[in-house]
Amino acid sequence: MQGNPNPDFILNQPRARGAQVLLAGDNFGCGRSREHAPWALTQFGFRAVVSTSFADIFKQNSLKNSLLPIVAPPDAQAELFAAENPDAVVKIDLASQMVTTPGGRKVEFPIDGFSKHCLVEGVDELGYILQHEAQIAAYEARRVGSIDTRG
Repeated sequence: MQGNPNPDFILNQPRARGAQVLLAGDNFGCGRSREHAPWALTQFGFRAVVSTSFADIFKQNSLKNSLLPIVAPPDAQAELFAAENPDAVVKIDLASQMVTTPGGRKVEFPIDGFSKHCLVEGVDELGYILQHEAQIAAYEARRVGSIDTRG
């Protein structure tokens, strides 16, 4: 192909422009231990990936890079793959941890509280710590003031 995009690849087709949800096969991210996979997906514009399962390290790297990995039951994944309409919309509500399929079915998905907080607030781990800078400074001031320096 001489470095040219493959026009038959689904993400190179005009209908994929602006897509924010990637529907993936089972055990997505298997074998990817670096952050490059989530980086590539977020740089393309994806904000969430829906699969029945994820490789643990891919899932953690995704959460740390603002990409929401959604674990859906196999029947919900099959329903999403079966959607005939290329313009079908999948709605994701992170606050309620709910995916709404194009057919209107609501599917709950799990996410740990810390990752949910960071995604909702738009912060990474360092940003989370910086949100508590005043409390950390107050604690450190108390701690330093209470250290007994008498040998």
